[in-house]
This record gives sequence, C-alpha cells and structure tokens, in this order.
Amino acid sequence: MLSRETDIRKGIDWPAVIMYLVLVICGWLSIYGASYDFDQSSIFSFDNRAGKQFVWILTAFMLAGTILLTDYKIYDSLISNFIYIAVMLLLVITIVGGIANLPFVPDIKGSRSWIVLGPVSFQPAELAKIATALAVSRYLSVHRKAFDGRDMIPAMLLLFVPFCLIILQKETGSALVFAAFLLVFYREGMSGLVLLSGVLAVLLFIIIVRFGTVPLQEGASDLGMLTALTILLLIELYHAFFLRKFKRETLWFLAALAVTALGTFAINLWKTVSYNYVLGAFVAASCVYWAIIAYIRHSKITRNITLFIAAALMFCFAADYLFNAVLKPHQQTRIKIVLNMEDDPSGAGYNVAQSKIAIGSGGFAGKGFLNGTQTKLKYVPEQDTDFIFCTVGEEFGFVGAAGLLCLYATLLLRLIHIAERQRDAFNRIYGYCVVSIFFFHLMVNIGMVIGLMPVIGIPLPFFSYGGSSLWAFTVLLFILLRLDASRGDRLR
Repeated sequence: MLSRETDIRKGIDWPAVIMYLVLVICGWLSIYGASYDFDQSSIFSFDNRAGKQFVWILTAFMLAGTILLTDYKIYDSLISNFIYIAVMLLLVITIVGGIANLPFVPDIKGSRSWIVLGPVSFQPAELAKIATALAVSRYLSVHRKAFDGRDMIPAMLLLFVPFCLIILQKETGSALVFAAFLLVFYREGMSGLVLLSGVLAVLLFIIIVRFGTVPLQEGASDLGMLTALTILLLIELYHAFFLRKFKRETLWFLAALAVTALGTFAINLWKTVSYNYVLGAFVAASCVYWAIIAYIRHSKITRNITLFIAAALMFCFAADYLFNAVLKPHQQTRIKIVLNMEDDPSGAGYNVAQSKIAIGSGGFAGKGFLNGTQTKLKYVPEQDTDFIFCTVGEEFGFVGAAGLLCLYATLLLRLIHIAERQRDAFNRIYGYCVVSIFFFHLMVNIGMVIGLMPVIGIPLPFFSYGGSSLWAFTVLLFILLRLDASRGDRLR
C-alpha cells in the first residue's frame, strides 16, 4: 500500500534521519572496537560481531525504506490492535516454549526470551515495544477522555499485559521499559499523582532498604522506616497547610503529632516501644482524619492525597518483604552495590567496576580508536552489548562520551519537536511513545554503565550489538517519520 499524497523526499524530517545514520554508523564502529583483537580480520568479516552487525544494519535500512513507502493510514487502524494481539501471543508462545524446553526457545544466559529459527534469532520483547506504542496511540486517540474514569483501566492493561509476560521470561530490564509509557499518559492528561506515586515509591524503597539496618534505638526504630514515614507526614502537612490552607485542621494535626511523640518517648524510658509502629499507626490515623476533612470540605484533591498517603504507608511496610522475598539474590546484590551497602568488585559488582575503570582510563580525549586496553583485553563483560558505552569512553574519552550524549539529546529534542507539530492525536501520541522509550533506554543503560543504577541489561539505542534491538528502534523511529511526512494529508 503506497501513499501518493505526499512526496516522501520533501516531507521526511532529514535532520532526524541524519542523526539516525550517524548513531548507527558510530555504533557499528564501536562494536568493532569492543570486539577487536590484535589479529582481527576485516570489519566486514562474519568472523566478528561487527561483520554480523553490518548485515543487521543493511536489513534495518531496508526496513526503514519499506516503512517510508508504506501508506501511513495503516498504522492508525485496527491493524494496530491486531499487531498488539499477535505479539502478545508470540510472547505467550515463547513462555510456553521455554517451560516445555522446546528447541526453538533455547536458554540464553538464564533467560528463555529468544526465538531461534535456523540462523535467525529474535527477541519478541523488542517487538512488544512497537506493538504497545501503536496500540496505546490508537486507544488514547480514540478515547480522548481516557484518564477521566474507568477508561483508564484498558490503557493500563495495554502496559500491564506485556510487562507481566516479559517478567515471566526473566527479562526484568525489558519489562521495566513499559514504565516509560506513563510519561505518555501524563502528557495526555493522566493525573500527576500517578507519576508522583512512582517517584515516591522508588524513593521510599531506597531509603528503607539503604537505612533500614541503621538502628536509632535498639529494638525501637531504624533510620530507614522512620525517615520514610516522616516524609509521608511532611507531604500531608504541605498539602493541608500550604496548598489547601486548612490552618485550624493543621494545628489539630500537629498537636496530635506532638502528643504522640512525647508520649512514645516517655513510655520508652520505662519500656521499649517501636517508634516505627507508633508512627505508622499515627500516619494511618491521620489518613482517617484527613478523609473526614475531605468529606466535610468536599475536597476531591484532599481525598486523593489521603488515598495516596494510605497506599504509600502500606508500601513502606511491604518494602522490606518485597526486597527480601520477591527480588532474587542476584537482584538484591546489584541494588546493594549501587546503594554502597556491599562492595563486591570480583563478583556481582565486577561489570560496573571494570566499566568505570575503562571509562576513567579514557581521560579527556581517549586512547584512540582500537587502542583501548580494557576493551582489547576483554576486562568488561558484555562490552559490545549492554556496556558498549564504556568503549566510547575509553577510546574517545570525555569528549567522545559527552559528544554522544549531546547527539542523543539532540535527537530526543528533535523527536519532541516532531511530536508537538503533529495535527493528529494518533501521530502526536505515537511520537511521545517513541521519545519515552528512547529516553528510558538511554537513562537506564548509561546510568547502569557508570554505576548510578543497578545492572538490569537493556541495550543502548542504535549502538549495542544485536539485530532485534536495532530493528525495533529503527521501526519505532521510521514509523514516526512516515507519519510526520504526511501530517498534512490527514486534514485534507
């Protein structure tokens, strides 16, 4: 199906295409540098990963060209829903195949998330990003008030289904990418409380895990839980006094808090009482108090904040269980290393430690292309996939790493510009889906490589070795460019 309405050569956003080409070519050279041996053959040889990546690059270019020649109208149609359903079924087949130990779903590094058909292997989780972006864009463009009531449930399910299916494949990193769609939801009208809930949950989890072993008084309290509960009280106080101007109600709230604090301190002089449970009970009681105030004052905002605090309180007391019982030992170790609770440079922290050494050894200008010692001696595991950024840092130094980040930032800003200039809701929403996915990958991958985030293993867009990720990012980008090229046709 070809669209004749618009001349693609005139309508396509060439700055975005040029940045795509630069990133793909630089990524290809970095893969060659990361996998280079001193007796290495040509960059085009299939004996090394750079040669194999070259084939993936050529096929990615073919995919991009095919998308640009396809009628843009097919994306905003029921086909988007069919693609989503087909990819979800493919994820189910992958899970079932892994459980049944079928040969086309092999165990690769402890995960059965790849489908291997002869010489070709691909990861359905990468296709799920494309399918979800199309399905979310179509649903939100049709249901313009999706975040006003129950219509929000289907929107959340569109994310929850692939998230759960990919988690079952033991691909935590790929599953977490779907959290990026919450940024799209926020752009399209979702309450900021949802995003705030996510940020607060991460903050509380870190505080409780990091400082939960720091006792303030033997058997009475720990710094982690006490700090987390204090944050909840401060949120209540800020909302009531500064935002809603409930001055009298706030005074009663502070008086009750003072009496509770003094009474608990006095009792502890005689018999040890857990500050954690006392403060937790006070927060629970305050939720009831503010719920009554919300009912009397007919304040919907206060009611929502009260529900928010109640949910956060339950999360605080569940955080320790989630960390110790739900997360696996290697995941716990990675988090502890990031939070400086453990130091394991020869075990779980080896990848990040070597990555930091490689980046630091590059200095300001780097050691030069193919001259990185850490890279050549294979000190950094996965240095041509998840840790490809350390190759850039070692060979091209601060200048090269900063330049790459600037190029990515420029691409993201360009994509935001493209999304904002769309006259059609589907095009705009899809544009923000692409931006959010790219941003999440960049933030997590680079944060992981420099030790600011746990190692969860997601690729760097257009740089990491692998056909599945390159294809997925290429398809995501060029569908947007195809929609943008015909943005004026939809209103004719």
